[in-house]
Amino acid sequence: MRTLFVSDLHLSDERPDQLDLFRRFMSGPALEAQALYILGDLIEVWAGDDDATAPHPWLIAIMRRFTDAGGRLFVMRGNRDFLMGERFCRETGATLLPDPSVIELNDRRVLIMHGDLLCTQDTGYQRYRRLVHHPAFQKGFLAIPRFLRVGIAHGFRNLTRRTTRQKANTITDVEQSTVEATLREHGVSLLIHGHTHRPAVHDFDLDGQPARRIVIGDWYEQDSVLVSDDQGERLVRVRELLD
Repeated sequence: MRTLFVSDLHLSDERPDQLDLFRRFMSGPALEAQALYILGDLIEVWAGDDDATAPHPWLIAIMRRFTDAGGRLFVMRGNRDFLMGERFCRETGATLLPDPSVIELNDRRVLIMHGDLLCTQDTGYQRYRRLVHHPAFQKGFLAIPRFLRVGIAHGFRNLTRRTTRQKANTITDVEQSTVEATLREHGVSLLIHGHTHRPAVHDFDLDGQPARRIVIGDWYEQDSVLVSDDQGERLVRVRELLD
């Protein structure tokens, strides 16, 4: 039985083709899998569980149909949807996972993350991340009227887009020493993450033993999916699963 992983879908009503692809994916390949893990940035802007701007209600309905039909759905927050909470879980039937999390995959302990915690060279981003994930900040932000939160969230999205384009690739990618330290901390040799939009399989040596880091691509152009089954793990495109 296969398990599927996706990350960085960045779903938005600005890209209806990707919304339709997600609908087809959730009603076909994902439903046939043992479980689906979404490792952050499911949606482009999430200003709180009460954010009813498009395509949020449509997206929640799709996920609810998936779990009502027996699909097992696990969601991790990313840097765009870090305000997802209990109401989101109730309405979708999804299980919200902490970042990072260790799961059992084919009788093997595997570490899954969104991936932004690994980009330790980007010190400015790490300061921003600590701020927006702080419970006091989130409580204060969610107390703001919803229409203002939506506007602020869109402003943050545009700002992060501009600043990311101005940074060198080496700054916005993961730091290998951080990867290795994280694997040691959790006692695993396989890491799966997204965030960097650089899909690849990286094999390396960790304290004399083989280790692997698998990066899931985004859904802007790549519609990347990681398939894990008895044959191992492989990166494919959604369209390959729909054929």
